[in-house]
Amino acid sequence: MSKVVIHTDHAPAAIGPYSQAIKANGMLFVSGQIPINPASGEIEGKEIVAQSTQVFENLKAIIAQAGSDMSSIVKTTVYLQDIKDFAAMNKVYATYFTADFPARVAVQVAALPKGALVEIDAICAL
Repeated sequence: MSKVVIHTDHAPAAIGPYSQAIKANGMLFVSGQIPINPASGEIEGKEIVAQSTQVFENLKAIIAQAGSDMSSIVKTTVYLQDIKDFAAMNKVYATYFTADFPARVAVQVAALPKGALVEIDAICAL
């Protein structure tokens, strides 16, 4: 098995003992991204639309570092602090995919790191 750690400065550094992503056997496993702006190191925005947008920009940067783009995503998991934010997050989500949408799970969780409203992870086929 080949295993390559993916890292970019265009997404926030891992805030624990994990990698931004791992490329293995034609797949890319992107760790959950919260809405940290990599330039400031702070949560971007106070509402779900701004935070969701930052999360997708972080995902895009990591996937680009691995040599691919958002169209390679086959599965996402969306973690929401409040499921009532689903519709607003979903509108942002829809702007990052044009066709052949990935499989997805969306759940409400008790809390997210740094008080984020949303976290999303992704699996890509490379």
